[in-house]
Amino acid sequence: MARLLDLYKKDIATALAVKFNHANALAIPKLSKIVINMGVGRATQDKAVLEAAVDSLGKICGQKPVITKAKTSVSSFRLREGNDIGCKVTLRGRRMYEFLDRLISITLPRIRDFRGVNPNSFDGHGNYSLGLAEQVVFPEIDADRIQHTQGMDITIVTTAPTDDQARELLKAFGLPFRLPTKAN
Repeated sequence: MARLLDLYKKDIATALAVKFNHANALAIPKLSKIVINMGVGRATQDKAVLEAAVDSLGKICGQKPVITKAKTSVSSFRLREGNDIGCKVTLRGRRMYEFLDRLISITLPRIRDFRGVNPNSFDGHGNYSLGLAEQVVFPEIDADRIQHTQGMDITIVTTAPTDDQARELLKAFGLPFRLPTKAN
């Protein structure tokens, strides 16, 4: 079983129930899914870039990515409706907890000049999003074989009704939030 799932069942769930005064066990915030998205703008000119992104995302997540298509046509970007423009993976269950564990303990500390993730990147409904500039920070990716660095968006979807409850949930999992800076 995943380490973070064990931690959630043993410690985090009871601590959150006490902190937020949840009598019902189903009201306790938990992780729902993690969605990893790679938008590949250069895929319209070069299909090899999209294939490399699909390969990288598959190695990172351990499951086959779905290729995303353009919903509308944008002439200034030379983009037509239905063109392949990216890939995404939705992780649930054990794989979700294992990915979050690797993200927190291995990947984020490998980012150069890392001081923590932005504590304000919540959407108002308890979901958290963060972006990574390149896929090379994951240990599954061999930096010597990468021709094009590709960024990605990671969205952590929770069942928390508020951002504060989601923030406490992610803090309990060990997500390193940046300390707020003092305003002048």
